[in-house]
Amino acid sequence: MLKTFKLGGVHPAENKLTVDKSISVLPIPKIASIPFSQHLGAPAKVLVNRGDEVKVGQLIAKGEAFISANIHSSVSGKVQKIDNVVDTSGFRRPAVVIAVEGDEWAEGIDRSETINKEISLSQKEIIQKINEMGVVGLGGATFPSHVKLMVPEGKKAEVLIINGVECEPYLTSDHRLMLEKGEEMLVGVQILKIALGVNKAMIGIENNKPDAIKHLSELASQFEGIEVYGLKVKYPQGAEKQLIKALINREVPSGKLPIEVGAVVNNAGTAYAVYQAIQKNKPLIERVVTITGKSVKDPGNFMVRIGTPISELIEAAGGLPEDTGKVIGGGPMMGKALNSLEVPVVKGTSGILIMPDEEAGREEVLHCIRCGKCTHVCPMGLEPYLLEKVVMAEDWERTEKEKVMDCIECGSCHYTCPANRPLLDYIRLGKNKMGQIMRNRAKK
Repeated sequence: MLKTFKLGGVHPAENKLTVDKSISVLPIPKIASIPFSQHLGAPAKVLVNRGDEVKVGQLIAKGEAFISANIHSSVSGKVQKIDNVVDTSGFRRPAVVIAVEGDEWAEGIDRSETINKEISLSQKEIIQKINEMGVVGLGGATFPSHVKLMVPEGKKAEVLIINGVECEPYLTSDHRLMLEKGEEMLVGVQILKIALGVNKAMIGIENNKPDAIKHLSELASQFEGIEVYGLKVKYPQGAEKQLIKALINREVPSGKLPIEVGAVVNNAGTAYAVYQAIQKNKPLIERVVTITGKSVKDPGNFMVRIGTPISELIEAAGGLPEDTGKVIGGGPMMGKALNSLEVPVVKGTSGILIMPDEEAGREEVLHCIRCGKCTHVCPMGLEPYLLEKVVMAEDWERTEKEKVMDCIECGSCHYTCPANRPLLDYIRLGKNKMGQIMRNRAKK
């Protein structure tokens, strides 16, 4: 029987329209806008000024806080300005705006396609290098990877879990990466094992990707301590707590991190970025992005430089369809609608979904009938209908008591609600407010 998590979950239509589209390289943009904050934690501190010449791979902003990440230039040219640009949240954030001139790379970056399997760095050197190269989690959370690899005192990592699930509908960037860069990815897995001091790595891939399971299983036979597991198709299996439950049958306690049960989870794309950082001395300056949608003329998977305007991805896919209702950063379940097409691609951009008008609108919101469907599908065992109610009432004490911070924002409740209640919207609002309250409490 295929492994999976037990509590909750839904089965949205997969719509993997780009599954057979090989990764192609998007042309370098004329203007790149590179935000200082593309990760969880504190923004990086800018190191360049207007008029400076920069090269591809050059450090342009340094992550100085404990939880932060370095930012490198993805292009070569002249710094046009340091300005606020609209990001995927809809807010204006500080960024380096670079007018592109040619494609001159910083020294020491290996741009060859030769696969280097010999790992020469020590555990400490690997973590330091990952920090220097600005690698973050590419599954969406963008947590700085070097911090995740620093196991707290008193805790012990037992297993590395690689997330190749990609359960979000429409998105196929990880799928294509596993097929086309599988060997490099597995070297990255070996590097992560050394960094964590573990002997075992488990790669979880949903069973709707038989080609990726077969390909990586064959490759993994050449590597010690790496096993590939086919998983039952169920959303949101790509969430780390659900993946841990599926693969090793351990439950991460409320409010705790995976290391509490001896696991560390990294995305397939992160493993490839780690390979690039350690074996090729290449910072995280580009990533694979899926551009897709039912009305999109030529959807595909593209290797895109960080800072590229999303409008250029759309043009590469045949332009914006006439019946466009929404442009979403990410997939339909967890993604957020964008209010500008000039939003830049950042480290956490896994996909762009263009939804036709007939699917993009929300249905009329009706009264909750207490059917319990939202509770039944919640993979965290929460009561979304109740969380909506207490957040609307601004009852923050009850909101905390009902464990709003445990919500992984998968959208299963919203997806299944027959009354079309905006459950996830209110839960996100509640999480934001509770985060402020908890931070203020910690300062006292």
